[in-house]
This record gives sequence, structure tokens and C-alpha cells, in this order.
Amino acid sequence: MAAEPLTPAVFHVLVALSDGERHGYGIMQEVAARTGRQMIMGPGTLYGTLKRLLDAGLVEEAGERADPDTGDERRRYYRLTRRGRSAATAEAERLAALLRDDRVRRLLRRRRAAQEGA
Repeated sequence: MAAEPLTPAVFHVLVALSDGERHGYGIMQEVAARTGRQMIMGPGTLYGTLKRLLDAGLVEEAGERADPDTGDERRRYYRLTRRGRSAATAEAERLAALLRDDRVRRLLRRRRAAQEGA
């Protein structure tokens, strides 16, 4: 999974876990907030993605505990493994290199110009 480009769902989950452990609902909230709600992950997508990440060794369970915000519900927490952090970093570098490509930059400039002219 880590050698090829990551799917958007996989990349967003890894990025959401890059600064610490989160439970599933917290991951969904983080992805929605970070993308300006352009990517809303439903439970099926999230937990299917987490299962694949667990199976690939990119994420591991960090145990169950009460959510500090609500305190009343036990939630399963997840964290990145070293391999998961490496995969997220490699994908971020791949995307950054793509954005440095002249053709991609021209596409983005044209889109911005079209939006400003509309």
C-alpha cells in the first residue's frame, strides 16, 4: 500500500493521525475541518479505510478509553506506526512535487483566473 500513491481517504486518515492518537469520530471531524468540509468521510469509508491501514501495518490501535470531551463513551483510538508516518510523508512529498510541475501550476493559474473572471 505504501509504495503506490495513496487514495485520498487513506492519505487524509494518516494526516489526521500525524499529530497524535484519535478515535474514529475524531478522525472524521479532523478530515472534514481540514478540507473545509470538501471531504466528508462516512463511517463505512472511515472504518473500511482503518481496517486496510491496520492490515497494512500503517496504523495500530491505541486502546479504548473515554473521550476526554464527552467523558461518557468509550472509544477506540488509533495511531500511526513508523511505517504509516513514512507512507504519509512519501505521499506528501509526491503531491508537493506534483504541485511544483509547471503544467500543474499553469492549470491552477487558469482555474484561479477563470474563478476571478466569473
